[in-house]
Amino acid sequence: MNLHIKPKPNRPAILTWVNRVIRASMRRRVDSILVSRNEALSQQESVLKNLLQYGELTEYGARYQFDRINDREDFKLRVPLVNYPVIQEDIERMRSGAVDVLWPGQVQWYAKSSGTTSGVSKFIPVSKENIEECHFAGGKAELALYCAYCPDTKMFEGLGLRLGGSTDIHESDASKFGDLSAILIQNMPLWAESVSAPSQEVALMSDWNEKIEALAQECMTKNITSFWGVSSWFLVFAHHVLEKTGKSNLHEVWPNLELFAHGGVNFGPYRSQFEKLLPKGITFLENYNASEGFFAVQDHPKAEGMLLLTDAGVYFEFITMSAFDGLKSPTIGLGDVELGVDYALVITTNSGLWRYLIGDTVQFTSLDPFRIIVSGRTAHYINAFGEEVIVSDAENALRVACEKTDATVIDFHAAPIYLQGKTSGAHQWLVEFGQPPKDISVFIDALDNALKEENSDYAAKRQHDILLKRPELTIAKQGLYQQWLAQKGKLGGQHKVPRLSNSRTLMEEFLMLN
Repeated sequence: MNLHIKPKPNRPAILTWVNRVIRASMRRRVDSILVSRNEALSQQESVLKNLLQYGELTEYGARYQFDRINDREDFKLRVPLVNYPVIQEDIERMRSGAVDVLWPGQVQWYAKSSGTTSGVSKFIPVSKENIEECHFAGGKAELALYCAYCPDTKMFEGLGLRLGGSTDIHESDASKFGDLSAILIQNMPLWAESVSAPSQEVALMSDWNEKIEALAQECMTKNITSFWGVSSWFLVFAHHVLEKTGKSNLHEVWPNLELFAHGGVNFGPYRSQFEKLLPKGITFLENYNASEGFFAVQDHPKAEGMLLLTDAGVYFEFITMSAFDGLKSPTIGLGDVELGVDYALVITTNSGLWRYLIGDTVQFTSLDPFRIIVSGRTAHYINAFGEEVIVSDAENALRVACEKTDATVIDFHAAPIYLQGKTSGAHQWLVEFGQPPKDISVFIDALDNALKEENSDYAAKRQHDILLKRPELTIAKQGLYQQWLAQKGKLGGQHKVPRLSNSRTLMEEFLMLN
């Protein structure tokens, strides 16, 4: 008797077909991106008009008479600049189930991130439109631009390894909140889920020690072709994998790894370390994907800066930092920006953030097309590991440490100590005391614990000392900062010592004087 046995599908052939289909889809998307680069200004006008039509259906739109706004000048005149404290009450009502407040209908998701006020955290609304038309659209744009750069890519024959931050999702009757990465994972379309690693179960683990081990176990035998996430986290993960496998570099673990799409922290201090871990070479593409939206992506690996995404549901305004005066600041539109100038970024989004001062500063590296770099914050900050520590965080934590140790502080500066190989990063504090603490170790612990209480992002990065270890403290000699100000011709008046820095340039200057 002849049995007809149905042949098993050829998995490599199926993967090759999948790769071709996705690649072809991405090439079509590139065409629209290239068109949009030449129509950025008209696209921004269309985005604003569309957002205002949505906004007319909301309490906020009625409050500021959106139905009477005809153009961007009307928009600036009628709608005030805001920051999180101004709209916090509206957002809390939305989280409790109120509808049509800042955005039509009910917004279910909220991205939790470190706050800049007395509260530890802020909750950024993430509407379904924002997820689809901004965050996911930005990710697709990044994929498409990479396919344009590397048309023969085999990336989709393997898996993209995603590595987010804290991934706890908290639910109430009316809403859910968590880290942006967790929200995006929860809403990821099936096609993207099928070409991603790790499994959702592992991706959403909250304990980093358990997660990094589960990640390694699940992924080190898979065909990983791309990395997606924050470089500092990936550096820790990479060394863990090499230690487990006994390999000398990542290409011995994942021979087909070809792309690292990164964002969230300054990549400069980590590039050389990744180049050593990936000796065969790899493409690095930077993105600017914040809780509030996906704003920009590097459109070519050799391009200086990232292409501003002008048709992804976000309308941009800019404040020249030389004229910055908080919520009283005058704004300009995209058509009036200049190269090399620091601008505070103001956004209006399809999640109901209307003329929202996000806190980041950008510089334009190109005006045709519009490309930007993230140049800093409107306040001094440290964000070398995604911790987003700002001056108020540092000052409040220092006050608590002084109260607990009977110390007094004249002045201080803090800067990152970057990850090196398997060694965790840290913050270095250079403190000039009026009265030093009797026990420096107790002071450091008090400072560290107070920062954890003050800033949830810092607390997450300090978990188990894997990414950030305990702060290091150096005692400054008496008069150090006055001496530095005098050398800079800034002694007296309104000049102040920069309290925080996201690089070590100033710290090294201070240490040389010390």
